[in-house]
Amino acid sequence: MGVRNKYRVVGSDVSREPWFARARGLPSGNDYTVADIAPQPMLNNALVATYAASVRKGGRADGAPSGVLAVHFDWEPQARAIVGGVRLSENERTRTRALLSTRSIRVIAASDGQGILSETIELATGGRSHGFYQDGRGQTVAFHATPGYETYRGLGWYGVIIQRPA
Repeated sequence: MGVRNKYRVVGSDVSREPWFARARGLPSGNDYTVADIAPQPMLNNALVATYAASVRKGGRADGAPSGVLAVHFDWEPQARAIVGGVRLSENERTRTRALLSTRSIRVIAASDGQGILSETIELATGGRSHGFYQDGRGQTVAFHATPGYETYRGLGWYGVIIQRPA
C-alpha cells in the first residue's frame, strides 16, 4: 500500500467532530481552534493534535465560510522526544517521571509511557506558572506552564517532573 492509500479518508464525513464544528463557527478566517490530543480513528487511531480553521470565500478573512481546513499533527513522536529528552542521570532516570499535561492536568505524554490520556495528576501550582514542591509522599514535583511561541499563546499545558527520593 502506497503512502497515498495509507489513510482512507477521502469521502469521510467529519462534520460531527467537535473541532470541525468549532472551526465552522469561528468569527473570521484569521482565527483557528485546537482540539485536545486524541486518537484519530481515520488515521489508524494515531494520537494527534488537531488544528482547524474556516476556509473563507475569496480567501478573505471576512469572506463567507465555505469549509474547514484541519491539520492533524502526529503527536506520539513529538511527545516521546520531549519527555524522553529530559536530561537526567541514570540514577535519576530510574526514579523520575517526566510528563506533559493539558490545562486540566490530564497526562498527554509520559516518560514511562503510562497513563497517557487516562490519568490526571494532582498538581499544586498555587496559581504559579512554574515552581516545585514536595508532595505528601515525599516526592519532588517540579512544573512549568508551556509558554507558547511568538504570537501563539500556547494551550495552557504543563511540563511536570515527579521524582521519588533517592
